[in-house]
Amino acid sequence: MKHILLPTDFSANSIHAIRYTMQLYENSSCSFSILYVQKESKLIVDVLMATSEKTNNYQSEKKRKKKELNELVLQLKEENKNQNFTFKVFFDTNSLTDALKKVIISENIDLIIMGSNGATAIKEAIFGSNTLNVIREVDCPVLVIPENYNFKPIHSVLFSTEQCKDFKTDKIKPLTELLKLQKASLSILDINSNQEEKQQHKTALATLFLEIPFDYYSIQHLPVPVAINAAIQLLNFDVHALFIESTSFIDRFIYGTEDDDISYGTKIPLLVLHA
Repeated sequence: MKHILLPTDFSANSIHAIRYTMQLYENSSCSFSILYVQKESKLIVDVLMATSEKTNNYQSEKKRKKKELNELVLQLKEENKNQNFTFKVFFDTNSLTDALKKVIISENIDLIIMGSNGATAIKEAIFGSNTLNVIREVDCPVLVIPENYNFKPIHSVLFSTEQCKDFKTDKIKPLTELLKLQKASLSILDINSNQEEKQQHKTALATLFLEIPFDYYSIQHLPVPVAINAAIQLLNFDVHALFIESTSFIDRFIYGTEDDDISYGTKIPLLVLHA
């Protein structure tokens, strides 16, 4: 059984990502953990005011959100008749990343699926601040669903790599499972590797994807996000997957360099794996 964690703030985008997930796994056996995290700003106000009225208001809000979570589950069950779907709901008052980490451990989570928007800062407008924090701080695969992206069968997946090292077979499992689930083809984009490195990378990738055939492409002298965008636009992939290969990789991936504006615009789901 697949164990999937679905954070929600009840926004249209987060509910859309949940519905995408239901369609993606419609023929699978899955346990879904749906998590709502109370906003920290409201918690701070409650603690500082420390009055019985504020405490009662907080308890009422907590009860209301739990009721909304349960109503969401009932709605999902009505929309999805798969008898192999099970649901649990979680309400937490930690930060989003801490709350996710708790559920990941308690529910043996395989994958987080969440929407991409919700940012307030310009440099976070592609993913949203919450999504970026999850990618950076939570050691669990994350499938990011772009805003308003409707589900369609996955026929082709792009896996991009810049350094192609320190990959472990168990860490690639979410990608290989997705490929098998959707019977999709795999293409690999090796970015900014010289001739000697290309051969080494091909050998490493053949070992990593031992039973999965793939097409290999290489591109040089382009910023990472520009190279990826070009490949996606030219070859019409349905999902893009990558490893977070170093602490700075995600920023180079999104922005190109520290001084650049955003160079990567995710128009297809993005599967983020941690090496």
